[in-house]
Amino acid sequence: MELVAEQLSCERDQRLLFENLDLTVRPGEILRVEGTNGSGKTTLLRILCGLFNHYEGSLIWNQQPMHEVFEEYVAQLVYVGHASGVKSCLTAEENLQWLSALRNDPAETESIWAALSQVGLRGYEDVFCSSMSAGQHKRVNLARLYLTAGSGNLWILDEPFSSIDRGGVANLERLIESHVKADGKVILTSHQPLQVEYRVRSIDLDEKK
Repeated sequence: MELVAEQLSCERDQRLLFENLDLTVRPGEILRVEGTNGSGKTTLLRILCGLFNHYEGSLIWNQQPMHEVFEEYVAQLVYVGHASGVKSCLTAEENLQWLSALRNDPAETESIWAALSQVGLRGYEDVFCSSMSAGQHKRVNLARLYLTAGSGNLWILDEPFSSIDRGGVANLERLIESHVKADGKVILTSHQPLQVEYRVRSIDLDEKK
């Protein structure tokens, strides 16, 4: 299954962000969205997630108009945005149980503990997220990726390397490699080079005005 965007154009606050943008992401591919601050990177990712509808153009999933297969699409989608998506009133484990249930793919306790271990939160399973830092919230959210890696899902990641240390960055890069090796698809923004063995295609929104 592939994601195709055709002739996307978007204007916000009477300012053109991008126009006539075409992109395709197939299984086993990584697409990096580049551009200066304010160029529309986050807006583009939100359009691709179905979270922002003020645009022109077409989105196609698995050769069908996205609006006709949207439930099928979001079932294959994992989005990590700037907001952590973490509930402060829940523990780290409960958050991952809740986020997994939202995708109709409940995770086993052992898998959740392993995912938290991968992001450096082993021992924090029962800690309420209200007691955690912003960086720890980000890592709880990123732990979702370890629960869905290798399943062919589409990952859309907005600055996934922010608020994590060098070791966490390296681990996430290896996880992205593993995901695309198993025919997963990744679209991401990042202000730093991506150190992976796979070829990373790039699209620069500053060139799409």
